[in-house]
Amino acid sequence: MYTDNGFDYDVAVVGGGPAGLTSALYTTRLGLDTIVIDRGGGRAAMMRETHNVIGIGEGTSGNELLQTAREQIQGYGAEYQRDLVEDVTPLGNDVDDGYRVSMGDESYDVCRVVLAMGFTDNRPEPPLPPTGRGLHYCLHCDSYMFVDEPVYVMGTGEAAAYVAMIMLNYTDDVDLLTRGEEPSWSDETATMLEAHPVDIVTAELVGMNKGENGWLESFEFDDGQTRSYTGGFPMYGSDYHDDIVDALDLERNDDGTVAVDDHGQTSVEGVYAVGDLTPGHKQIPVAMGEGANAGIAINKDLRRFPRSLEELESEGEVTAADVPAISSELESTAVDHEGHAGGPDGQSPVASDD
Repeated sequence: MYTDNGFDYDVAVVGGGPAGLTSALYTTRLGLDTIVIDRGGGRAAMMRETHNVIGIGEGTSGNELLQTAREQIQGYGAEYQRDLVEDVTPLGNDVDDGYRVSMGDESYDVCRVVLAMGFTDNRPEPPLPPTGRGLHYCLHCDSYMFVDEPVYVMGTGEAAAYVAMIMLNYTDDVDLLTRGEEPSWSDETATMLEAHPVDIVTAELVGMNKGENGWLESFEFDDGQTRSYTGGFPMYGSDYHDDIVDALDLERNDDGTVAVDDHGQTSVEGVYAVGDLTPGHKQIPVAMGEGANAGIAINKDLRRFPRSLEELESEGEVTAADVPAISSELESTAVDHEGHAGGPDGQSPVASDD
């Protein structure tokens, strides 16, 4: 739409997880030239199995899910680039001046930016089982796996204490491992813990045992105990990938998340944030919904037609030469796509004169 006016792309999505890729899916299919710039990795890529995504089976890994999504958006005409975005800077004082997205010596000028960098869970010190084989970070995703199984929760803060009590909804065998550290939870939380059948284990870990299938079987402690577990949840917080957030001076919430409206718009007009950077449940379906909302909002903001009465007065009537308002590259890709109404051969049905 705007790439003929000096912009390299209409939209740049920074981050290639479920939220960012869904934003790109929507902006591309709605006719906006879009690039996804992704440094790789991320929480979704760590998943051995995908849970809580309707239509996706347990056997689909996070990497498989993301690879399919990348191929999908590229099939619709989006660009995908593996790189690290170092900076996003406004090109002027008005939102329509756009933004420069910089990766080292390379940069792109774009109309709108979607930030989808997410965060990294803080890992405790080893010994630890493999992620997804006894070490789990998503209570909502993985509690189902541990119904009637021995479970640990690791940590010393409020979150660890509450997660330990929450896990009693699924199993009667829950240990809270403080690993030799003093708890920092409140007196009120301590009183609650005393009234729930959670065993607080204060000794430090010195060893870990796995079964032939690679799953955790037990932890060994420095007081000589060996305690059996199928899996559990470390609760040590997370670090947001927020260098660009800070550089743009985006408004933040008390918990460190980026403040956004219902469409993902941040405090800087033209910059959107989706996924784990924003408030709410850190879930793939939630991230996808946020990505879709942002993509639709950006399209509504940037689409050329209909021209308003004010625009018609200043720019004149829309002529045949003005339409369609889509780049020639996206137009060609759409016509050749298997999902196009005319079919992959580009031969649209011809209406009868009868």
